Amino acid sequence: MKKLAQSLMMFIFVLMITACGANQEESNENATEQEQDSAKIEKLTVGTEGTYAPFTFHNEEGELTGYDVEVMKEVAKRMGVEVEFMETQWDSMFAGLNSNRFDLIANQVGINEDRLANYDFSTPYTYSSSVIVTPTKTDDITSFEDLEGKKSAQSLTSNYGAIAEENGAELIGVEGLAQSIQLIKQGRADVTVNDKLAVLDYMKNQNDKDVKIVAESDDVSEMAFTFNKGNEELVKAVNEQLAAMKEDGTLAKISQEWFGEDVSTK
Repeated sequence: MKKLAQSLMMFIFVLMITACGANQEESNENATEQEQDSAKIEKLTVGTEGTYAPFTFHNEEGELTGYDVEVMKEVAKRMGVEVEFMETQWDSMFAGLNSNRFDLIANQVGINEDRLANYDFSTPYTYSSSVIVTPTKTDDITSFEDLEGKKSAQSLTSNYGAIAEENGAELIGVEGLAQSIQLIKQGRADVTVNDKLAVLDYMKNQNDKDVKIVAESDDVSEMAFTFNKGNEELVKAVNEQLAAMKEDGTLAKISQEWFGEDVSTK
């Protein structure tokens, strides 16, 4: 009986040691996971054009700035991480995101069904509408229906190019708004469909009287930061900061500085 009791006590002791070891191992694993989570995001690499005023462009000092750039900088600052902007042409931007060259895109990317099938988006930080721009002397284009058969200068993968094409326009590929307007003024294109805010900013800063806005869409577009799917934690972290910026008025303040009105709400 004594030997049996001793054996039983030894068995219980071994079970206790094993359990303690398992608990310690689990605790260590949880601690490691927490450490990995906290150190997961140290720097954000952000794809942007750098040629699309007033959203992302270089100022007279050669510094990258613009509405999207400043919103992204504020988000990164609040997250406590560095931000590195990687400039590329619009038509190459999604390829760069697909190959993980950068973590997200900050370049007035509109949310649409096709993109939602392939990418994740933050909450919108810009709301705008599309407009038709023509030479000042043009008088036969006054609505989107009038785009039928017209040549429209567009970035080929943009929402605005899709709108022009849906209304029957023939697309002429360009790298940005400035080139679109140049083609219109040269008579190589009839129109461009583009973002209202970008067009107004261009006309104001360039004092360009040779082009005009002839029509505006009733549909409001939503623009947001764009991510590859599978980055839920990063999307969540960015959304938390955007929500805080809306709550404390910072996002509205940035909007007012660039546009004279709050473009971060409908």
